[in-house]
Amino acid sequence: MPAVKVIWSFCLIIVFLLFHTEAQAGELSERFAHFPQWEKLTSVRPAVGDLVYPNWMMGSWLVKSTLIDLVAPLAPDIVTPGFEGNRQYLNKPIIFQVRFVRETTPHSGLKIIPRISNKSAVVADRAFNGLNLARSYLGDTVLSVKVDPNSPNRQITFLRGERQLVSIVTARATETTPDGKFLTTEVFQQLFKGGGRPYFNTVESTTAYHRLDQLNPAIEADQITAIYLSPQDPNYFAALSQPVALYRYRLEFLRQSQ
Repeated sequence: MPAVKVIWSFCLIIVFLLFHTEAQAGELSERFAHFPQWEKLTSVRPAVGDLVYPNWMMGSWLVKSTLIDLVAPLAPDIVTPGFEGNRQYLNKPIIFQVRFVRETTPHSGLKIIPRISNKSAVVADRAFNGLNLARSYLGDTVLSVKVDPNSPNRQITFLRGERQLVSIVTARATETTPDGKFLTTEVFQQLFKGGGRPYFNTVESTTAYHRLDQLNPAIEADQITAIYLSPQDPNYFAALSQPVALYRYRLEFLRQSQ
């Protein structure tokens, strides 16, 4: 189901701002500068606990996501399913809601309460965010999104026709720049089940978030999603460490409430 693969190439962008594992100085910034000449990131570490956002991400947001570029670095030899179909989204904004909340028990399964001490971590409402983004593309084909109560890094999207998309975060890194940008990268494995033979791939989402200013509660972000083949793919060794598809997005966050 190509449309599902498209969504989960970038579905977790909004919910992945990271806390552990500082990247090597400037490495994430350099990746944006060298787009689309990318290889697998070297400084990520195993994902542990939940993903923690800065305090200025707290609250509800209306997000406008616009695909501004897409590249198939290994074409015409290797092109992922659905790549050409993604051109229909080029320069066409997609709008959806997301929210970020306080976590009751830091770095454990997501347990949300309306208001608690500012010492608690700010985390994404993963089920809410994932469901809104998926439905903005697929409508009521998406039935629900559930997060594993024992691990915030495991998520399942349930689709009509007894289909499922399983996403597991495996690694992450962060970087803070002198001008106040917060850069993140996250690597996750995804498995689509229910459409015949299961489909696997690896996704790396790298995002640079920038708060405009304290008086203007809005955020802009530059995000690049890289798709890599899984070892099950017959072209895996031909691709080596190179991505087979790259998507670049402009994200705009408008605060709805605190």
